[in-house]
Amino acid sequence: MRRSLIAAIRSSEPDGDRSRLGVLCLTGLLLLLGVSCFVSLAQGPTGVDLSHLWLYVTGRSAELTLQERVVLEAVRLPRTALAVLVGAGLAVSGAMMQGLFRNPLADPGVVGVTSGAALFAVLGIVLGSGPLASLSAFLGSHFLPVMAFAGGLINTLLLYRIATHSGQTQTSTLILSGIAVGAISAAIMGLLIFVADDRQLRDITFWSLGSLSGATFARVLSILPFVVLVSAVIPAVARGLDALVLGDAAAFHMGVPVQRLKRLVILAVAAACGATVAVAGSIGFVGIVVPHLLRLIIGPSHRFLLPASAIGGAVLLLLADSVARTIVAPAELPLGIVTALFGAPVFLLLIVGRNGMRTGDA
Repeated sequence: MRRSLIAAIRSSEPDGDRSRLGVLCLTGLLLLLGVSCFVSLAQGPTGVDLSHLWLYVTGRSAELTLQERVVLEAVRLPRTALAVLVGAGLAVSGAMMQGLFRNPLADPGVVGVTSGAALFAVLGIVLGSGPLASLSAFLGSHFLPVMAFAGGLINTLLLYRIATHSGQTQTSTLILSGIAVGAISAAIMGLLIFVADDRQLRDITFWSLGSLSGATFARVLSILPFVVLVSAVIPAVARGLDALVLGDAAAFHMGVPVQRLKRLVILAVAAACGATVAVAGSIGFVGIVVPHLLRLIIGPSHRFLLPASAIGGAVLLLLADSVARTIVAPAELPLGIVTALFGAPVFLLLIVGRNGMRTGDA
């Protein structure tokens, strides 16, 4: 039985040697990541000469002007590092959710991370100068990130509890509960926005559109453990997610601990996405578009898809942030607008393409 199921999975994979293609894709993405980091460090309202940037990268920073060193070390380096971590966390979380739900349209918002984080962030903005003033004063600049992370984690644990009965987590119940909890969160946010003053409304708008403008090395270090966590579980969940293609029962008979796999994926995604929303606000489409595009190129094997998604998400967010900083300089376009302007049309094209292929097959 087990051998026949393994053979079924292998027979369902696309023809051709996708392993070699996966290795080539990972190599190309790593090279593209290096180029994107270089572009991110060079771009901005205050330009840094490319030759000077190369001197800095190669360890000859003494030849740079004081202004260039300050711009690179205090602004560009933490922002570039934060973009890499946020993009990687969102994309690999999206790939895991798509594998878990066997649905290429799934994203981390399904388990309530985004809605919970956004709700608690808005709650912190509106109540931070009132009932939560003492907590805001105690946490300082970490107040909103902590609130957002707590909201994402609370929402996820609540949905997991609702969807789990007799030790089994029902995927359909989790999705429907996520929709309901998201609607409730949106309603409460609407009420908070209604009572907010002008300053709070500006803060809420900026948070909801996403940005990396507040990047510091402290924020980089605060998100790093969570992205490392979700990356560390890739080897543990890749085979199980491949087996879930045939359904929960088939995966169980192949020896995959399905319930433990679901719990591990959901908690890892909640931690990573809660942390990314906490430090960068709501940034859409990265978790949907990147894994979807890469799946078309290298196939569905999560052994390659998960690390490729992490690198691809980092590349996309680096390039999007470079555009956000320069397109309306010296002002800065919210990062969520840039990712939406790119991601939404690409997502629509993917959907139209899939529908066209199905029509042709019919």
